[in-house]
Amino acid sequence: MIITEKLQQLQALFQEMERALIAYSGGIDSTLVAKIAYDVLGDQSLAVTAVSPSLLPEDLEDARIQAAEIGIQHQEIQTQEMANSNYTSNPVNRCYFCKSELHDTLKPLAQTWGYPYIIDGVNSDDLRDYRPGIKAAKERGVRSPLAELGISKTEVREISKYLGLKAWDKPAQPCLSSRFPYGEEITISKLQRVGRAEVYLKKLGWKNLRVRSEGDTARIELSPEEIKDFVLIIELPKLVKTFQEFGFIYVTLDLEGYRSGKLNQVLPSELISTSIP
Repeated sequence: MIITEKLQQLQALFQEMERALIAYSGGIDSTLVAKIAYDVLGDQSLAVTAVSPSLLPEDLEDARIQAAEIGIQHQEIQTQEMANSNYTSNPVNRCYFCKSELHDTLKPLAQTWGYPYIIDGVNSDDLRDYRPGIKAAKERGVRSPLAELGISKTEVREISKYLGLKAWDKPAQPCLSSRFPYGEEITISKLQRVGRAEVYLKKLGWKNLRVRSEGDTARIELSPEEIKDFVLIIELPKLVKTFQEFGFIYVTLDLEGYRSGKLNQVLPSELISTSIP
């Protein structure tokens, strides 16, 4: 199916809604959903961003800028997942507790503000990975137009480019809590050191990356094609010293490179298959 047909399907879906509240992270998926919601519903649409220690301040600022460029109304709310030990203990279903907190916060606000629909940016590719947060959203009646219409991540980027969204090729940026192996406790100080490390590398010009935090060790993941250049260009002693100032003791480079969902490779395949709605 050509991109314009997918776009028309999305527009038609929103035309069935009177008003819609978008759970808006600022990533390309929710940005596309917010764009189409605003194009169809105008001021009857609202983007809401959850602010917590797991969101980089730079990502929050990006969300503000993109919402302003779209024209959609934009609100920010505070979520309290860090107060929930079920979340901070970092079990394999950590995202379930995060999304539960998000939508339990959004739902009464949507009712008070008169929005019958809460919309997220889950796409069809997300359904093939282990995403326990999807279960939490589904339990609370959240709609996922991209997934409902079978729109993949690649198609999200193609539609976004077609619509002229500047963020069409923005790398995926899940919350900072995804940088920790399951079972390692998540704390605000750990989130901050990971965030500082990633911002530092991005300012040096590296874009599609993760800094995984494993105890006292920072494991840097880059796009495979960037690894050779990184080793040749980066000032390794300065990098190590800077990361140690952030709070790490050891600094390593993952030779396989960055791959989405990498931490989930330790999970049994049957767990992933049973998570698909």
